[in-house]
Amino acid sequence: MVTPSWADPAQGVYSISVAADLAGLHPQTLRIYEREGLLEPARSAGGTRRYSPNDVTRLLEISALSSDGLNLAGIRRVLALQEETRRLQAEIARMKAARRRTGAAHKPPGG
Repeated sequence: MVTPSWADPAQGVYSISVAADLAGLHPQTLRIYEREGLLEPARSAGGTRRYSPNDVTRLLEISALSSDGLNLAGIRRVLALQEETRRLQAEIARMKAARRRTGAAHKPPGG
């Protein structure tokens, strides 16, 4: 079955005004977050920002961190640490899977 392109949560489909509305923010706030490196929306061929469902989720997370009192530098650091944690967890899962595969192939007879 082919998944429709609009079902891809990473595909930019929302204009800045729609994304801002979904996140409960002003469009200018989205531009500031982009300028500060907290968000990088896709661009259309004409250069128009296109926000994905993943981008809207990230905007909600940024907004929650801001509401908790973090400044933009703190938010940037938290997001970077979360990404590093996800990367390391994926690496650990890959290593465990490889270990299970090789461990099963190297079991001693009768063991």
